[in-house]
Amino acid sequence: MLRSISEAEIARVLSYEQLVPAMERALIAFSAGEVTQPVRTVLTVEEGQRFLGVMPAVTREGMGAKLVCFYPKNAGSDLPTHLATIMLFDSDTGRPLAVLDGRLITEMRTAAVSAAVTRHVARAGARVLALLGSGVQAHAHLEALRHVCPFDEVRVWSRSPAHAQAFAARHGARAMDAESAVRGADVIVTATSSREPVLRGAWLKPGAHVNAVGACLPTWRELDDEAMNGGTLIVDSRDAALKESGDVILSKAAIFAEAGEVFAGAWVPRREATTVFKSLGLAVEDIATARLVYDAVTAA
Repeated sequence: MLRSISEAEIARVLSYEQLVPAMERALIAFSAGEVTQPVRTVLTVEEGQRFLGVMPAVTREGMGAKLVCFYPKNAGSDLPTHLATIMLFDSDTGRPLAVLDGRLITEMRTAAVSAAVTRHVARAGARVLALLGSGVQAHAHLEALRHVCPFDEVRVWSRSPAHAQAFAARHGARAMDAESAVRGADVIVTATSSREPVLRGAWLKPGAHVNAVGACLPTWRELDDEAMNGGTLIVDSRDAALKESGDVILSKAAIFAEAGEVFAGAWVPRREATTVFKSLGLAVEDIATARLVYDAVTAA
């Protein structure tokens, strides 16, 4: 019988302790060629405001697709900018297993992948985290990254100072301007809806690690050329980055490795190097997370 799994059910069973290693396994399989997955198809409903993404994948553990609505126009309203539904099938028989709400899965798997990359490439002793952005992904990344780094200080910037102050009050962070937040930080997250760079490479200290999770369209950017070309660039998918990421396309930055190759030990960045992880989000991450949730819910 087809199971419908709500966000409330997902929240009860999904944890970063399980999700971070699950994302490592999923991306190792992806980079090893064990996953069938095209680059996401994006339909423009309204230029710059409304998009529909179609993201199918077939893995050993399951297969399915996510339909994701990316609506920048929802920013500032009661509705999220990302809304999604995931359909999960049994890959052996083709039997439909579940329809899952995809909003929280998208939120958590994105942050879990960043946490996994950070665990592999950030310098030992990372203590200062800078968050550029104060929305859903900033919150998720703070929670996920705290599972891999014992931060002593968290800094936050937002284009809305009131939002930054509110975030800081909720999470024990310090609100400040973008440059002050980034200078001296060990780990930086850019999680904005910006279409122009908000992070300058000149602000990064040597050996800093950046998780760049916004700017998911080929004409949008969060990082300037110096940030993109000044260190070791890691992506979730080479094919996707060269088609979808304005940060990669417009800077012409050389890709060092996929995250799955780093997790598998095929490519090992120098720990003292400045590193940038450009995250776009892959269907295999959604299917792996959906399977994790489905197994937990049906076992209860």
